[in-house]
Amino acid sequence: MSEFKSGFVTLIGRTNVGKSTILNLLVGEKVAAIANKVQTTRTAIRGIANRKKCQIIFIDTPGIHKPKTKLNETMIQTSFTSIADADIILFVIEATSEDIGKGDRIILEKIKETKRKTILLINKIDLIKREKLLKLIEIYRKEYDFEAIIPIEATNLKYKDIILDEIEKNIKEGPAYYDIEEYTDQTLRQLSEETIREKALKLLQDEVPHGIYVEIEKMQSRKNKKGEEIFDIIANIYCLRNSHKGIIIGKNGEMLKRIGRAARIDLEKNFGVKINLKTWVKVKEDWQENDSIVKQFKLK
Repeated sequence: MSEFKSGFVTLIGRTNVGKSTILNLLVGEKVAAIANKVQTTRTAIRGIANRKKCQIIFIDTPGIHKPKTKLNETMIQTSFTSIADADIILFVIEATSEDIGKGDRIILEKIKETKRKTILLINKIDLIKREKLLKLIEIYRKEYDFEAIIPIEATNLKYKDIILDEIEKNIKEGPAYYDIEEYTDQTLRQLSEETIREKALKLLQDEVPHGIYVEIEKMQSRKNKKGEEIFDIIANIYCLRNSHKGIIIGKNGEMLKRIGRAARIDLEKNFGVKINLKTWVKVKEDWQENDSIVKQFKLK
């Protein structure tokens, strides 16, 4: 009879390589915010994949980028700390890379330092031809003794079991650290903040830089007249400038309504209850340099 296995797996890569999409694919639930933006993930988010005889705890880290603020420095520190703590690393790169770029090289050197078991995921293979992919595989194979090199398309469900099987093969016997019904250790408050921020980033596109921070002011459960459970959520969306505030609110408040509506639909689906969501937009010019805010993004 085979024993139960468990382990901690860190996803790491440059910004925008698709780590959060991969996390959501592997966990089977929406844990990490997905937006086609640099620095969508600011903290190390844990997602949990429960299999018949295995529990895999994933840590999705902020993308590696050049730091410009205290927030950026904290995000990079979080990413590198999680490499040393992992049982296995999932190193995600883009198939469109011609060679090992500067950001990927930095990550690779950190992996070499720790000598951790690493699986290389080459994402976005739908964008290139087979010959180019084979050349990239050969370049990386010479650099490090990866447990496996798996070319994938993160939005395609068929790669889920391929990746999970490889991870399960490489982790050791151990206990289930979380209840098998759980898929994340994030609180409802954190999930709400992530969801609202994701919708804002997606809907605002390139109009507002990445200076958005969401904070739940109030989260309370109550019963309505029909006896149904309802969550009342009041959220503040902080931005860096007054001009950004106007864009987030939009003409006649339309943009803010769209953000709120999209977030509410996702939250109701995730929480399984009705949500009464109210959002406010406030300006906090220095929040990316504010120690009390930035410390929230450190690896716990």
